[in-house]
Formats: sequence, structure tokens, C-alpha cells
Amino acid sequence: MAGEKNRIITIANQKGGVGKTTTAINLATALAAIGERVLIVDLDPQGNASTGLGIDRRNRELSSFDLLIGSHGVAETAVPTAVPNLSIIPSTMDLLGIEMEIAQQNDRVFRLKRALASEGALSYSYVLVDCPPSFNLLTMNAMAAAHSVLVPLQCEFFALEGLSQLLETVDQVRRTVNPRLDIQGIVLTMFDSRNNLAQQVVNDVRTHLGEKVYHTLIPRNVRVSEAPSYGKPAILYDLKCAGSQAYLQLASEVIQRERQRKAA
Repeated sequence: MAGEKNRIITIANQKGGVGKTTTAINLATALAAIGERVLIVDLDPQGNASTGLGIDRRNRELSSFDLLIGSHGVAETAVPTAVPNLSIIPSTMDLLGIEMEIAQQNDRVFRLKRALASEGALSYSYVLVDCPPSFNLLTMNAMAAAHSVLVPLQCEFFALEGLSQLLETVDQVRRTVNPRLDIQGIVLTMFDSRNNLAQQVVNDVRTHLGEKVYHTLIPRNVRVSEAPSYGKPAILYDLKCAGSQAYLQLASEVIQRERQRKAA
């Protein structure tokens, strides 16, 4: 899109446990490592992205809740992380009450969009929004604000069923509140090469969605699972592990697609 100052990517899947937060943290870290200025907006009340980047719950005086109710802007709520070039607007359990707080407002689905149009947000080249594992007002805000949706998809039996629901949701958002929204890509996560079913899921998703599916497969990886308990992205915790290498590959694919999109 001509004149775009930053690229807002929402990471969404209404199913839990598919690697949304892990993807948000590690993709953001990989983008920051190549010199991009990156902001994560943690919109999940559980706050796993904030914890996974080492932001202690006691140090979250301002959060994405304050951003959505409009009491504070991006510049005030964003906290630098241990990763150079990467900041996060952390989440707190206050987000559980956001529906009651803004449900009666006419602009309730555009709160995040408005916040991310500010100067504070435009200083970042990428904004990644980590959504809760459900379709609610928080996810609607994320999709209304985004240029595109990146979908982590676990390589398991019911994956395609959940994906079709999500694609319908994206279509609905595009028709009603955000005509520019598109699918950034599908990231296949928790891939186990020893599992025949996992390979079958990969084949099925590629058959149905073709070029929308990233080439990079994110493997099941113990080191990636351990990293959040140390408050670090896997890429900082163990750069050489298979999971970290896959996220670096994914970041280069994301950037390649962005270049192609701008060229088009």
C-alpha cells in the first residue's frame, strides 16, 4: 500500500496452543536482529508474550488495556525488551474487562487502529499483534487495525477445520470493518517429520492454499518450549537449535513477501 509507514501484522488463530505467541516473539526478534524496529502489542490477557520477553508482571504499570481505553498512547505504553530494536506493549489481566469498558462505544472495534496511527507507532517498521485464542472484541480490534493476518497452524488432524473458520472470519472483517485486510501467510508449526499425519496436514494445507503457505516449517522443538520460562525468545536462548533457525528462515520469507508486495 503506497505511503504505508509501518506494517501491522496480526497473529491470530481462535484455537489455543498452536504457537501464536512463540511465533510473535521469535518472528519479532528475527526482524529486530536484521535492523527493523519492531513493536509487539500483547492483546492476550494471559500475557504470555510479555512474560516470554522477560517483562515482569510487577513492571507492567501501563499496558495494552490503557492503550485501548485511550488513557495512554503507544509512546507511553511501549516497554523496551532485552532484544535491541524490539519493544512490547505488555498485557495484564485488566484486558479481561475491556469488553465492559468499551462495549457501548461506537468506535469499540477501532480503538487499536486509532492508537497505532499515532506518531509513536509510526516509528516502528513492523507492529506484530498477538491475539487471544478466541474471536472477541480484542481480536476484532487487532484485525481492524492490521494490514494482514499471519496464521500459525499446528500440524494436526483438525487443523484445516479450524483454518476454514478463521478464513471466514477474515473475510467477514474485510467486508465489514477493514477492506485492506489480507492473509499475510499460513505458518505451519509443531511439525514432527516422524509423524505421517503431520506430513499429510502439510500436503493438504498446501493443496488448499498454495502460495499463502510459507515454505518454512516450524518444528516441534524442546529448546523453543523452554525459552519462555527464561524470559527469552528461542533465538536468544539457543540460536543454533532447529526451532530458532526455522524462525530466522520465516523472517526472511516474511521480508521477501513484503518486498514483492511493495514492488507489485
